[in-house]
Amino acid sequence: MIKKINIFYITLVMFLTSVRIESKAAVICSPAELDPCMVAIATATPPPSLCCRKLREQRPCMCGHLKDPNLRTNINSPNARRAAGTCGIAFPTCY
Repeated sequence: MIKKINIFYITLVMFLTSVRIESKAAVICSPAELDPCMVAIATATPPPSLCCRKLREQRPCMCGHLKDPNLRTNINSPNARRAAGTCGIAFPTCY
């Protein structure tokens, strides 16, 4: 009986150590998160690293931002596309 329990625990430990656990924090879709990009979008200057980080974080939210008529003009502007490109972030294609 003890031998069966030991084998069970050994198998359990082997299984748990082989499982890859990924944790991602949920993205909060908020246009305010893109505030560090406003100067780059308004003036066509290179975006700061904080802007690039925020663009990466907000990438899953971009289609939602682009559907908002109040945000679309700035987020879809040539300067915003340039900032995303400078950060190495592909601009989303939204359907």
